[in-house]
Amino acid sequence: MANLPLMITLTTVLIYLLPSCIKSSEIILPKSLNLTLLTDPSAISVASHDFGNITTVIPGGVICPSSPVEISRLLTYASNGERKFQVAARGQGHSLMGQAGVPDGVIINMTCLAGVVVSDDMKYADVAGGTLWVDVLKNTAEKGVSPVSWTDYLHVSVGGTLSNAGIGGEVFRNGPQISNVLELDVITGKGEMLACSPQLNSELFYGVLGGLGQFGIITRARIVLNHAPKRAKWFRMLYSDFTAFTKDQERLISMANDTGVDYLEGQLFMSNGVVDTSFFPQSDQSKIADLVKSHGIIYVLEVAKFYDDPTLPIIGQVVDMLNKTLSYLPGFISMHDVAYFDFLNRVKAEEDKLRSLGLWEVPHPWLNLYVPKSQILNFHNGVVKDILLKQNSTSGLTLLYPSNRNKWDNRMSAMVTDEEDVVYIIGILQSATPQNVQEVESLNDSIIRVCKDSGIKIKQYLMHYTRKEDWVEHFGTKWSDFSKRKDLFDPKKLLSPGQDIF
Repeated sequence: MANLPLMITLTTVLIYLLPSCIKSSEIILPKSLNLTLLTDPSAISVASHDFGNITTVIPGGVICPSSPVEISRLLTYASNGERKFQVAARGQGHSLMGQAGVPDGVIINMTCLAGVVVSDDMKYADVAGGTLWVDVLKNTAEKGVSPVSWTDYLHVSVGGTLSNAGIGGEVFRNGPQISNVLELDVITGKGEMLACSPQLNSELFYGVLGGLGQFGIITRARIVLNHAPKRAKWFRMLYSDFTAFTKDQERLISMANDTGVDYLEGQLFMSNGVVDTSFFPQSDQSKIADLVKSHGIIYVLEVAKFYDDPTLPIIGQVVDMLNKTLSYLPGFISMHDVAYFDFLNRVKAEEDKLRSLGLWEVPHPWLNLYVPKSQILNFHNGVVKDILLKQNSTSGLTLLYPSNRNKWDNRMSAMVTDEEDVVYIIGILQSATPQNVQEVESLNDSIIRVCKDSGIKIKQYLMHYTRKEDWVEHFGTKWSDFSKRKDLFDPKKLLSPGQDIF
């Protein structure tokens, strides 16, 4: 969820790297554009692969813009020039199947445009599109304020997550990141530089948010800010019963406007995978391993309450509520007290560990889904128990937690199941080797097929379809508007061809 969490277990051994001898097709830009096109093997190699490490998409060159004006000049030329080439904006390249790539075209390295300016009244920050969310946090927290919605992994770009949705454990309370944007500066496929908001150029504003880079490149986003808490009470509780687990999750998100928790997610410990019990006291770790072995699956409810002053009654009230109203296994609750920044940036420690072992740059055939509340038990039985648990082994993390549908704005391009008030976010985040990546991809196909055959109305997130009919089905009633917006803002189909939509 870029947007989903980037946690990987330590089970994959091979590193999957591109050769340094990648060659690109030649693109020659006129000197009048005053743009430097990088075509050296190193620049091309970096831009040819993404976090998924499954595909190789070789561009013709890479541009590191010094200002949005340079992007505008490039797109104006590409749109009107004699030789047509396509363009893709790339932040940290955290797509899974080459969505941030452009074959024989130009990659715009958006990380060259980074910066954060907090408003005088501390109510918003103007953030350059290539800025990493971790840097947004650092800059705003210094002033005592913070964005209100986060992805679990912060080392991704603002423009990247806003082009998808930006989801994580605060979605149930504050909505995805796209629901917390006041304005955008966007450069369309025609090279136009436009400011947009719900009141100004609203068609572009709503189209770009969750629009998969199809209508324009985000160069500035005005992000909603609120008070930045100082610390987080971080809890994990264990369940052996799936219905009790989901019932408690749903109870907690229904309390979002009261004195409930600020963050909620859930994950699965499965007996055919690596069970990370390090969050729990050492005296409980062998007991938890035995529980997983005995039950096959143990469900982990994870919540956090943010706070400033530990002496205020709210913290005691939350702890009391968790202890008295939830049905977790008696005794299996653990709490950490951490700095707010450390909580939000918690996945970076996992990344550093994996990098040190050479286990970060491996194939990631991840599958991210939205599932309606009424069908989550069918999903659990048909997918988790009958498919995932029956693998010989798993090498990743499975997340499962609910969100309130009313926190999403249906005018935006992003798709989520809309039949019900509560939707579950599912992340089946398996890592692989070059040798077994096709096997894991086949497993993902089986999951999608079982959902369709069972009538489970899923929507995919960070999806990669290659057939137009799949995209039409994905967008459903939004397809007509989505297609019209493409004709309006990128009529020559120059932007983000790696999505394979048009």
